[in-house]
Amino acid sequence: MDLLDSVPLDSGGLLRRGTLLAAGFGRDEIDRLVRAGRLVGIRPGVYRLPGDAEPTRTELHRIRAQAAAPELAADAVYGGVTAAVLLGLPLWRVPLGRLHVFRDRPGGGRIRPGTHVHAVPLPDRDVVDVGGLRVTSVARTAVDLARTLTTEQALVTLDAALHRYVRRDPTLPPPPGAVDPAQLDDVLGRFAGRRGAPRARRAMDLVDERTESPGESRSRFHLHAAGLPAPMTQWEVPGLGYRTDFAWPGHGVVGEFDGRIKYGRTLRPGEDLEDVLWREKRREDRIRSTGLIMVRWIWSDIDDRGPDGMVPRLSRLLAVLPHPT
Repeated sequence: MDLLDSVPLDSGGLLRRGTLLAAGFGRDEIDRLVRAGRLVGIRPGVYRLPGDAEPTRTELHRIRAQAAAPELAADAVYGGVTAAVLLGLPLWRVPLGRLHVFRDRPGGGRIRPGTHVHAVPLPDRDVVDVGGLRVTSVARTAVDLARTLTTEQALVTLDAALHRYVRRDPTLPPPPGAVDPAQLDDVLGRFAGRRGAPRARRAMDLVDERTESPGESRSRFHLHAAGLPAPMTQWEVPGLGYRTDFAWPGHGVVGEFDGRIKYGRTLRPGEDLEDVLWREKRREDRIRSTGLIMVRWIWSDIDDRGPDGMVPRLSRLLAVLPHPT
């Protein structure tokens, strides 16, 4: 039996140097285990066991937050992007190199290697428990991000949080990462006049709770920034029952964002990816048979301003005469 198997992990699934020493491991032995890859250092004196796959940037940030938690001050709370990670909210191109810690005091914010401590107002109602960690609530986290990130980045998180709440089963408690729109308005109202509040309000004005993925959120933002007509989202094609991500019925145009994981989500029992792609082809053929023009795009097309990019293609189609209805 591997001797490491007998050493208890902490609540975050990590091994701490003190626990290893108490189990009889010597300091030199611990260092050899690290060099051999049997232990992977997270921060000084905290390790994880190697897995089959390396953690993603988001997973590593979560692990680092769990590792640092016992060293935080009693009044410290994880906030900002760290809270978003712990709450399971999506982020897009947000730096994850530092843990973000909030403390309710008038001053004393500081940046040190791996951690940014913010001195901010922090009433009890803005703090929740996530797996034993003190974290800002979904509403507070979303507003803080909307005040500090770009509108495009904030929209990815806001859309997801509202979608989870609005689309939930009303007979069950809200799922993790869901937020009531009224809670967002409450937090935003309390931050009126503070830095970033107008930016957050602008992001809130662009939110669409029907949006189902970060790619759709980003697509909507770029369409808005280009001055194109606002699409209907999750539009049901008349007579077919199919929904499309975006639609401009008056122009006879529908749009679909194709993320890499989209088709994997629609796998039915016993199916493989080829079955899904065939079913999607039949769906698209039926939609086109109604006279609608379907435009599809992928991640790289959102930013592409060349002739094949999302915005130029839709601009050409939406500039034509209205579709007969």
